[in-house]
Amino acid sequence: MTYPLIVLPFAVLTVAAVLLTRAKPRFGARMAASATAAVALVVLTAVFDNVMIAAGLFDYPADRISGLRIGLAPVEDFAYAVCAAFFVPAVFTMLTARDKRRTRT
Repeated sequence: MTYPLIVLPFAVLTVAAVLLTRAKPRFGARMAASATAAVALVVLTAVFDNVMIAAGLFDYPADRISGLRIGLAPVEDFAYAVCAAFFVPAVFTMLTARDKRRTRT
């Protein structure tokens, strides 16, 4: 299995979670905050993945990645950071909305 195929379910789940919360209040603000977090996580991933790969802590088999890299890190590795930046707030929004409904009844 290749790394792009491994990333695919995470990306689909993230998109689904975000779309399920688009009608919730402050969606635009949450997307802006998620985008800001994603940029920070991508920068941190670029720095630390490149350092760890350069130090020889791990590597990616060339036949299992897309071939696109940012420095030494394959672009697929950045997808997890971007997914986390959008998925976690979406799930939190869904869980918070459910908790608020429980306390009202």
